[in-house]
Amino acid sequence: MSVASDSPVHSSSSDDLAAFLETELDSDSDSSSESFPIGQAHDADAQLSNHRLKRQKLEYPEDETENVASVTFSEEISEASSSKVPCEHPGTFGNMCFVCGQKVEVTGVSFGYIHKGFKLQQDEVTRLRDIDMKALQSQRKLCLVLDLDHTLLNSTVLRDLKPEEEYLKSHTHSLQDVSGGDIFMLEFMHMMTKLRPFVHSFLKEASTMFVMYIYTMGDRPYARQMAKLLDPKGEYFGERIISRDDGTMKHQKSLDVVLGQEKAVLILDDTENAWPGHKDNLIVIERYHFFASSCKQFDHRFQSLSQLKSDESEPDGVLSAVLKVLKQTHSLFFQDGGEDLSSRDVRSLLKQVRKEILKGCKVVFSRVFPTKCRAEDHPLWRVAEGLGATCATEVDASVTHVVGMDVGTEKVRWAVREKKFVVHRGWIDAANYLWKKQPEENFGLEQLKKQGTDDVTVEK
Repeated sequence: MSVASDSPVHSSSSDDLAAFLETELDSDSDSSSESFPIGQAHDADAQLSNHRLKRQKLEYPEDETENVASVTFSEEISEASSSKVPCEHPGTFGNMCFVCGQKVEVTGVSFGYIHKGFKLQQDEVTRLRDIDMKALQSQRKLCLVLDLDHTLLNSTVLRDLKPEEEYLKSHTHSLQDVSGGDIFMLEFMHMMTKLRPFVHSFLKEASTMFVMYIYTMGDRPYARQMAKLLDPKGEYFGERIISRDDGTMKHQKSLDVVLGQEKAVLILDDTENAWPGHKDNLIVIERYHFFASSCKQFDHRFQSLSQLKSDESEPDGVLSAVLKVLKQTHSLFFQDGGEDLSSRDVRSLLKQVRKEILKGCKVVFSRVFPTKCRAEDHPLWRVAEGLGATCATEVDASVTHVVGMDVGTEKVRWAVREKKFVVHRGWIDAANYLWKKQPEENFGLEQLKKQGTDDVTVEK
């Protein structure tokens, strides 16, 4: 595995790590590049010492306007070689310090997706993130962490295909050249994968603004295979492919394994609860339900896109809408030339962008919340406020929209008389997922009846 050559878009810290790993693991023997020989610690001690002598100097790349070369691993190795300076053991391969070669127990963060057995002390992670931030700013880039399933693609086990989906088998593309395809049969994994419309254009454009990571709750083999479908030339992700095998928390995701400062990291995922500690960094995307098994997984009663022999729109679909949000947030972060970026934070900028979506709308809800629920505490109320709307419990002349479930309620009848907009809750949901105010005529209560919904609550 060549970390440096596989990573097309480097920050200074990832360059440093990649080059250092290449030198430390470049053995004269035919040892595997996928693991460190932990079981042969004493032999590795001598080998590691020899490898360190090969490293004469390691510098971070220089930008025309900013030189971020400062502290390097080579300098640490030089210091550790002197008896006057005790090694601080910033990280390890297996149980060996990668600076001094001593056997140590490091309590830190594992970065197995960079290299098996690679672990860094928290102070070293912080140091690398600081250096990385300088390099990103010089390139006018931020970090973007992307989920796979239901975000960029949809996969199904072959045995779960419905009879009406069998036609898909004759529409799959060759795995030998995936660049022009969007649906693939992976028989060796017993599954079929469909890429979301616009995903290729999305990744290409996003890569000019962001250093991108994949972060999935799937296992490592699945994550790497999906990366090959999305990024066959290794242009976008390099080795930045994080699977559930690399996470530090079970059934959750965290930015602790991402070498980027939180204030410069955006996340795109369909599952908000997967990121309990980073919701302010998160752009929640509408789930992509191409296969019937996907709808079944989430207990949806509607037919999947494959059953309808349909798909999302390329120019007007979800990924296209999210790309506009990413561009807007990136532009705000680097506006005014970006001379002083120390106070910029994508989390506050993302909230600023969201607040513009329903700005100027005043919303009253009718038969949407259960009677025992305080309206202000309901998630839909909070979503509407997060989108910039003003929410109220009673109607008055300043109200612009009544969100209801039934045409017979007093508030809805008032809205009709006063020529106010009457919509169902899907109008807010769509604005939330598409990051854009939607046409009210597409969310009238008559559409709700056609959907046959049975979500009936008592008016509050």
